[in-house]
Amino acid sequence: METREFDVVIVGGGLVGASLACLLVPQGRSVALVDAGSGPVPLTADPRKLALAAASLDTLAALGVLSRLPVPPTPIRRLHVSREGDFGQLRCEAAELGREAFGGVVLAGELGAALEQALTALPGLVRVRGRAEADGVDGGGRRLRVLPEGRPAETWQARLVVAADGSASPLRGAAGIEVARHDYGQTLIVTSARLSAAPEGTAFERFTDHGPCALLPMAGGRHGALCGVATAEAAAVLALDDAGYAAYFQRRFGWRAGRVLEVGARSAWPLHRVVAARLVAERLVLVGNAAQTLHPIGAQGFNLGLRDALTLAGLLRGAADPGADALLAAYAEARREDREATLALSDGLARATAGTGPLHRLGRSLGFAALNLDAGLRARFLTGAMGYRPGVPRAAEVLA
Repeated sequence: METREFDVVIVGGGLVGASLACLLVPQGRSVALVDAGSGPVPLTADPRKLALAAASLDTLAALGVLSRLPVPPTPIRRLHVSREGDFGQLRCEAAELGREAFGGVVLAGELGAALEQALTALPGLVRVRGRAEADGVDGGGRRLRVLPEGRPAETWQARLVVAADGSASPLRGAAGIEVARHDYGQTLIVTSARLSAAPEGTAFERFTDHGPCALLPMAGGRHGALCGVATAEAAAVLALDDAGYAAYFQRRFGWRAGRVLEVGARSAWPLHRVVAARLVAERLVLVGNAAQTLHPIGAQGFNLGLRDALTLAGLLRGAADPGADALLAAYAEARREDREATLALSDGLARATAGTGPLHRLGRSLGFAALNLDAGLRARFLTGAMGYRPGVPRAAEVLA
């Protein structure tokens, strides 16, 4: 059987894997993408609402992806964060930082379709729908057994294999990379909603004893409505009719955006934290959910994965050997600070906001007060939330 050779093979055609392909092909490398599936639903049918940080919007614009969206991202111009039973709240305006918006909201399925169009336009990209299995390593590359849909198996060799194959990541497991797992015991219910008095451009995050709720502004006056529910109760909540679920969400979220007038179809997503012990192995690198799967608090998952892709693409630019040990070590070090800070923020918020004791309440309230009173701390927090992190190149630099 003939062996096909590539500079880089990306396994996993989800949002991060597809974005990485769009970053690498313009570098002139031979790149292949094995679309091993993106989860429980096809990428272009994903009903989730994504809050994209300003830095992520910059990247997707540079890749020509935003212009392919049927509806432009809905700007997030202000943030409203509160916790049931606590005093104080956090209100932030993008104008404080001289920005029009902190980021924007898109439908994951529409972003997936736009990336699909961008992939189709890439010259020279080899793309296979199917699976890829680890098949060994030699000094010059990593071998893969590729099983295309409807075609005989093929043997590929890549100087670098990128595992973008999701939280379960077979390639990560085959490389012997251990993970730390945590089940939050919650399921996130995602729908859209129309409310009577939701301010335009405002994203709400509301923490409660039963889990987080959020409203994300969307086109047409609707909002993405997200609600964390104890896993044991999720089936019963999903079984509610539209009027019943609207009343349930109203009780959980409160009235700060007015009455819930209407809700749409609902989908459910179990909440887990999966963190790889290391990001690299011989001629293998992890990105996106294969590297870390986060709690959705703060909407950091895809934004962090896109920064993985940007950092890797920046290091590969001009590199003689894309899978060299020194380059992969540099990638792991370059991702360390951003990754650790984002993991700590996501998990810390999930755990801290779940506590119901008086010390938890006092600590959260003091945290709100500090962010409201300390302009420097507030600016650092908001700049980080927009995805502008030290050591992460801009897409324009990577594509130049």
